[in-house]
Amino acid sequence: MGSREVLGQAARLASSGLLLQVLFRLITFVLNAFILRFLSKEIVGIVNVRVPLGVFWSLFLGWVWLQLLEVPDPHVVPHYGTGVVVFGFSAVVELLGEPFWVLAQAHMFVKLKVIAESLSVILKSVLTALLVLWLPHWGLYIFSLAQLFYTTLLVLCYVIYFAKVLGSPESAKQQALPVSRMTDLLPSMTRSRAFVNWEEAKLTWSFFKQSFLKQILTEGERYVMTFLNVLNFGDQGVYDIVNNLGSLVARLLFQPIEESFYIFFAKVLEREKDATLQKQEDVAVAAVVLESLLKLALLTGLTITVFGFAYSQLVLDIYGGAMLSSGSGPVLLRAYCLYVLLLAINGVTECFTFAAMSKAEVDRYNFTMLALSSSFLMLSYVLTRWCGSVGFILANCFNMGIRIMQSLYFIYRYYRKSPHRPLDGLFLSPVLLGTFALSGGITAVSEVFLCCERGWLARLAHIAVGALCLGVTLGTAFLTETKLIHFLRTQLGVPRLADKMT
Repeated sequence: MGSREVLGQAARLASSGLLLQVLFRLITFVLNAFILRFLSKEIVGIVNVRVPLGVFWSLFLGWVWLQLLEVPDPHVVPHYGTGVVVFGFSAVVELLGEPFWVLAQAHMFVKLKVIAESLSVILKSVLTALLVLWLPHWGLYIFSLAQLFYTTLLVLCYVIYFAKVLGSPESAKQQALPVSRMTDLLPSMTRSRAFVNWEEAKLTWSFFKQSFLKQILTEGERYVMTFLNVLNFGDQGVYDIVNNLGSLVARLLFQPIEESFYIFFAKVLEREKDATLQKQEDVAVAAVVLESLLKLALLTGLTITVFGFAYSQLVLDIYGGAMLSSGSGPVLLRAYCLYVLLLAINGVTECFTFAAMSKAEVDRYNFTMLALSSSFLMLSYVLTRWCGSVGFILANCFNMGIRIMQSLYFIYRYYRKSPHRPLDGLFLSPVLLGTFALSGGITAVSEVFLCCERGWLARLAHIAVGALCLGVTLGTAFLTETKLIHFLRTQLGVPRLADKMT
């Protein structure tokens, strides 16, 4: 399959995934906003901060949550111990579906992935809402049972689909799957009668170390919260709600693009080979795509940062009421808007970097991430002691900035000897930058005079000012960033590669 066909598949996967995820996430967004009206900050902090860590370590350190860590007041968070056990069991169930998820992702089964995950999330949210309304005294039972229901339904969707496909030899052949029956996905002896393929095991170990360190970097603040008790359960709950709300755009927009185009880069580029030694058409296509994705990530992140500062308090007040809009909530969300900008850029740069790195480069990168993980955890603790929960976001910004510089350096070296300069995607026109600055100033003044305790008419006027500024900003981007607009029209709209010189 040529690079142009692979790009078309990646574009379809990203655009279809984006549209379906927006639809399903809007439903879960409304359900979660409804659920928040019936929960205390303490139980939100337990469920969203501490217990997911118990899921990650379910097979090794699950007992820590029951024996070593502070157990919350059973009157505030009932059934804590049983809830942790059920969360751990749900992790084991989810792992059973991992081979099917990898197979679906590698072969770009768009509808299967999006529908299975979105349907599971929606039904989980519905079940949670019903249990919160009907059986609020169940406490942590509600969330642990909902999580187990989610993982079971997700795995069943994948199992049923592949059982149907592999049960029909014609369908399996048409899909060009590397397996012909369900038992091929289970552990088995290799042709050499060895139980382990050591060459593949070494590569898997490299990626495991990378994933483990990345887990520390992305979820490190939860470990600090859990083990060092720098925040009480209520503050942990507010932080995690803001964190989930702030990362909504990253999950909706950036994640489908990163996952889809990681597959594109991995299929088009060859590991262990310099760019000058590969097929130049493929290298050129990858450069064009990378430049456009960087520009898209920068524009999206900058828009969220500029407008998020003036509308954070209003969003939190609508979403969760006074519990979120008063206190540290607005400051946290404003800081998170800056973090989203860095998340957007890092997602694109790392999806290219990890797809193009050789095994030796992956191992060297792991050592860098190890040092970064240690410094990140220490910085999180220090900044949180100094400036409260916003310190976690500032530490994440520092961590993300370092990772971006690492990836940018790799991309620069990769294309250094070629005529392509994909990093030009990080430069915007002065006119567009001026428009962003003007919009940020106008919306900041509007917030002072119109938001958020002057009634709904003033709020609507504040929203109207933001909509006008956003329209002007997007219009300026449309007129100045013509190359990006052309890429979006030809790739995310119609899956074919445009002339890179247009």
